[in-house]
Amino acid sequence: MHTLARSPLAVIEYGLDLAITEWNESAARQLGIARQDAIGRPVDELLPTPADEGVWRRLLDEDSGERRLRHARSDGGHVACAWAHHRVLDPRGEAAGVLCIGRDVTAEIEASRRQAEQQEILRALVDNLDVVVWVSDGRGVFTYLDGKGLAAGGVKPGEFVGLSAFDVFKEHENVGLRRALRGEQLHNLSEARGKPLETWFVPIKGEQGEVDAVVGITLDLTESRRAEEELRERLALIERQQQVIRQLSTPILQVWKGVLALPMIGVVDSVRTAEVMDGLLQAVVRTQARFALLDLTGVDAVDTKTASYLVELVRAIRLLGAEGIITGIRPSVAQTVVSLGLDLAEITTLSDLQAGLRHCIGRTPGEERARAGRPLRER
Repeated sequence: MHTLARSPLAVIEYGLDLAITEWNESAARQLGIARQDAIGRPVDELLPTPADEGVWRRLLDEDSGERRLRHARSDGGHVACAWAHHRVLDPRGEAAGVLCIGRDVTAEIEASRRQAEQQEILRALVDNLDVVVWVSDGRGVFTYLDGKGLAAGGVKPGEFVGLSAFDVFKEHENVGLRRALRGEQLHNLSEARGKPLETWFVPIKGEQGEVDAVVGITLDLTESRRAEEELRERLALIERQQQVIRQLSTPILQVWKGVLALPMIGVVDSVRTAEVMDGLLQAVVRTQARFALLDLTGVDAVDTKTASYLVELVRAIRLLGAEGIITGIRPSVAQTVVSLGLDLAEITTLSDLQAGLRHCIGRTPGEERARAGRPLRER
């Protein structure tokens, strides 16, 4: 017993009345209870076992074995011990007590719990996400292969386990794995068996720094690429539709020989104004117009940047040899122009489109005006 008392393992002994008769220093250290505080006390009182009531008394009648029990320490912590028990027999061969030898398995149990938790997390990932999780050894031989994403390629879980990736896939498909086997952690896009793939490679290194394994997560991008293409097509369609709407809402009309009119309706922002500027300037050159009317009767408001664009548009028309005229300015738009301090002294502004047309016709040479006003059969 003297040897057991000095053992690195916890040693306790108790009799038929469950009173503790032996409690070594290792027990005191592991359980946080000094020997003098333990001797003589009932073991089930000192080390209660809510998860297994009555276990200490049952050991008096059970053959040798091992039990794992969790105990509260005096410092508020907990310790898990694996107890190997042996019944102490009297000269008649009847039980006189129990000798228990315990080792601290707290860290072992916690590691096992963490491992089980990680397995549950991995299981949740491979069962519910369209990914493939795989592991290869340091030679590129698959040791694990699972994941919901395997079904899309007609591959069963574990089908490639024991096979080398360099035998299963083509050389260009294994570029990422070769880099990972050299110790590089990477993420790349590739194609294998005609499918676009996105893969994360994580090398696992040993004590000497060599790569013992590579963990990979592969995502099949086929569906996402298809969805992206559909989205691009829809966006392109929307853009074309918006372009048509913009063209319909800002038609450039030739209302008289040498006179263009651009009635603007609705919301006028800087993007729309830039498109209008380009279209109107091209029309001025194409038709050799002398006048361009910008009618803002249908515009309730413009932002400050747009107001500047309109003034610049009129000036650009003048550079092409034509006269830009703004008609139908509403009070709200006029306030914006004034607040910006824009100089409209050199720009003709008239109350409405009719006034603008009269202005243009009045400045058209008489012969052209008369020709334009005749019926078609007289020309």
